Amino acid sequence: MFAAERRQLILEMVRANGAVSLRELARVVQTSEVTVRRDVRALEAEGLLDRRHGGAVLPGGFTRESGFPQKSHLATAEKTAIADLAAGFVEEGEAIVVGAGTTTQELARRLARVPGLTVVTNSLLVAQALAHANRVEVVMTGGTLRGSNYALVGSGAEQSLQGLRVSRAFLSGSGLTAERGLSTSNMLSASVDRALVQAAAEVVVLADHTKLGTDTMFQTVPTDVITRLVTDEPPGHDDRAATELQALADQGVSIAVAGASGGDPVPASSSRRRDVPLPGPRRGQVPGGGSPGLRTAGVLGDQAAGAERERARVADLRRR
Repeated sequence: MFAAERRQLILEMVRANGAVSLRELARVVQTSEVTVRRDVRALEAEGLLDRRHGGAVLPGGFTRESGFPQKSHLATAEKTAIADLAAGFVEEGEAIVVGAGTTTQELARRLARVPGLTVVTNSLLVAQALAHANRVEVVMTGGTLRGSNYALVGSGAEQSLQGLRVSRAFLSGSGLTAERGLSTSNMLSASVDRALVQAAAEVVVLADHTKLGTDTMFQTVPTDVITRLVTDEPPGHDDRAATELQALADQGVSIAVAGASGGDPVPASSSRRRDVPLPGPRRGQVPGGGSPGLRTAGVLGDQAAGAERERARVADLRRR
């Protein structure tokens, strides 16, 4: 494929998806990431796209939201590894909320094996993944169906979450920065995600490395409310992603890094519970009550560990 043909295909992929990783671009155009990076630089010089952490986005600083068919084919290995690691933080008998997204859908497939679990979700895809799990109770929010990501949104979804208390919320999004936290490109989705956060004692964000440093229009979870980030290991050349991980760790976010190649996940160097102001009553034991038919899970504290070990591990990623 000639350079002009490659760059035209790259441009079409970015326009169709809003954001694409270098790894995915290299796979589609059947060349090396080094060559793709050179093509992306050339397209950026022409003002046709912007480079971001390990990928390319639409020009203008804020990426637009991709539809489900496009998202489902992006960073599939990374999402699988992230879901494998995140599932290990869920214990038997817990009550959790799981937001919409392709990464959370992967997580849901693994949660089907956790006995006594109650999952509250606004995602039809998450519910479908758990539909035949005999030992898992699934509770759907109300709301209006948003077809682009098969999620229930609007006032009905938000009202159905009022009074709910669970142990953890697992959320994904369109972008994550240390400065602004998790964000998404749709106002209705952002509003429901904020309601999910209010219901949880801890917030776990699932985001692959291509989302690190990407900022989108609507903030869903401020950085100081994120308890843990589960992500994949950024490529060795991606200094900006490693820098973003360091900045998140500096702000007290516990980082858990999974290997995207299917190997053993890299364990989080700190699995402590953060003591930060969280929305809603989140201290100590979660009070009883909540929506009818739901079991209320207590807050599960993490094992204590020092922040310095976590920062040292992230700094090592940066040096690589």
